[in-house]
Amino acid sequence: MKVLVTGSSGFIGQAVVRRLRAEGCDVAGLDKASGAATDLVCDILDAGRLSEAVQGYAPDTLVHLAARIDLDEKTNLAGYAANIEGVENLLAAVRSTPSIRRAIWTSSQLVCRVGYVPRSETDYNADTLYGKSKIRTEQIVREEDGAGREWCLARPTTVWGPGMSTHYQRFLHMMERGYYFHVGNKPLWKSYSYIENIAFQYWRLLQAPAEQIHRKMFYLADYEPIDLLAWCDAFQRAFGARPIPHVPVGIARMLALCGDAVNAIGMKGFPFNSFRLNNVLTQYQFDLKPTAAVCGPLPYTMEQGVAATAAWLRSAR
Repeated sequence: MKVLVTGSSGFIGQAVVRRLRAEGCDVAGLDKASGAATDLVCDILDAGRLSEAVQGYAPDTLVHLAARIDLDEKTNLAGYAANIEGVENLLAAVRSTPSIRRAIWTSSQLVCRVGYVPRSETDYNADTLYGKSKIRTEQIVREEDGAGREWCLARPTTVWGPGMSTHYQRFLHMMERGYYFHVGNKPLWKSYSYIENIAFQYWRLLQAPAEQIHRKMFYLADYEPIDLLAWCDAFQRAFGARPIPHVPVGIARMLALCGDAVNAIGMKGFPFNSFRLNNVLTQYQFDLKPTAAVCGPLPYTMEQGVAATAAWLRSAR
């Protein structure tokens, strides 16, 4: 199988390229930034260069991951042009490349606000401009019917593991240093994705018979939701850190309001506020049965992922 992976220098992109190469695929990574997993340096907003690159490589299949993924833009959807015009450019490139028979188009769980349970694949409820831009990603692919090829949409959830962003690294370092606390004592269930498992799911979606994936949407995450408290405790044990204390929810809310006040006077890096508390307390579980039916058993358990991530953090230092 000859695969083109866009966004190959990103967190998920690097893992997907690594998995596909381990499976014996001929893989080319395309990204606007150079890197070990990138063979073709190209911005997907450059329509002409993108078309040349895609036609020149002439892949059988495509995994589209390139996107602007931060939540920083607050006023202008055009700031997420990569997720809109970039997708239009790539669809045009696919249409002009006869060798391509299948594409996976990556969206996001944030096409709906965290905690919202959609009633259908097109029941959107985004509360960020990033999420709204990913709604346009999905709408454009559907409107163009994937440029006439076999296609599916993928919505990754929160992804963790070796190589994750500095934001999540800081979160884990707080546990390691004993600065983190649990909010309450009740389980907080989340559909999280271990990086090597999500890379495996992309590989299996490329392999699946057309009738199992064509014109469908798949959430990508570990099949069993993770209890945030148990997940953090597993990292605490892997780090050999002190047990994580539990703070009652009411006290945590008071601390979050104090954090809001500190943020308001200019200390934006203060680690605890109402926004982060809401993220901790909001539970979300997605129906992974369709994904499991196509992709099969995942190769890594949560415990294996925690051990690998803790080892990576130690080696990174």
